[in-house]
Amino acid sequence: MEALLQPLSDWSVAAALRQPGAAYPLLNAAHIFSIGLIIGAIVTLDLRLLGLFRAYAVSELGPPLSRVAALGVLLAVISGFFLFIVQPVTYAGNTAFLIKLALVALGISNGLILRLLPQWRRALAGGDAGLALKLSALLSLLIWASALVAGRWIGFL
Repeated sequence: MEALLQPLSDWSVAAALRQPGAAYPLLNAAHIFSIGLIIGAIVTLDLRLLGLFRAYAVSELGPPLSRVAALGVLLAVISGFFLFIVQPVTYAGNTAFLIKLALVALGISNGLILRLLPQWRRALAGGDAGLALKLSALLSLLIWASALVAGRWIGFL
């Protein structure tokens, strides 16, 4: 594995990020900002699907919050990749990092599956969210909160 990851570490971009200066802290801030977009949008939408914020229709909240979450995921993946290349061999051996990646993949999959459910279309049309959608929202809250904890734990392992 090290032979595959070492070229990333040797890349000039990775070397530049390891240098003193503002690049790495700004990149880290961008990653945190993108996580804020994800968590803020997903938690709000999940809580609405679970019955909170009933004054706001799922049809009003769902589409923009889904787009904000997708943008957050895109930015987090891009910024996360550049954070990863600073020490790819170390991160690839970090259990918390690997758990975080698995949870993020699970969270994205859950979100994509949610959009395929007929209950999602029904909720967007003004109908009841239904049990499957509520369970998906509950699972989403658990997955993304766990991914956040795993991400914070990376530095402690």
